[in-house]
Amino acid sequence: MSDQAGGATGASGVPATKAARHALIASLLEHHEIHSQSELAHALADAGVSVTQATLSRDLVELRAVRIRSSAGSLLYALPGEGGDRTPQRVTDVEQLAARLARLCAELLVTAEASGNFVVLRTPPGAAQFLASAIDHSVMPSVLGTIAGDDTVLVIARDQSPTASTAGAELADRFLSLASDGA
Repeated sequence: MSDQAGGATGASGVPATKAARHALIASLLEHHEIHSQSELAHALADAGVSVTQATLSRDLVELRAVRIRSSAGSLLYALPGEGGDRTPQRVTDVEQLAARLARLCAELLVTAEASGNFVVLRTPPGAAQFLASAIDHSVMPSVLGTIAGDDTVLVIARDQSPTASTAGAELADRFLSLASDGA
């Protein structure tokens, strides 16, 4: 399936939209060392998205990707941070992501309740989107995704449990544990 704007093709759960392609590029740059556009194109292809070099170049400009020097001295692509922090970010340390989520759960989580494979997290007013973003960027394979309001986050758990009805309860317990450990 080819999109009009740039010849991108989607497969395996990735829609052939610009927004989906941008999200995938952002995730790849955040979690992998990508040194060149051709390396990025190969990573996209491995994820089921083929894209022309021209479209990829436009995408990197639109995402405001920059090349930074790694600790080893090589140049890699990175994206600016969220919010007011425009410093290029690369988060590859799983422990750092887990520590951030634990800290935010300790600071923001009020309650966690489950129903089936859904978990409802309550936060102080205005904090739900911040916590949801941290969950989405964390490395929790049991989380399919989040939806956030003002003070409520709906977390959808993957059906990974032997009994799918306990997937949400296990995830709710994990968030409560993160809040206790991070306190």
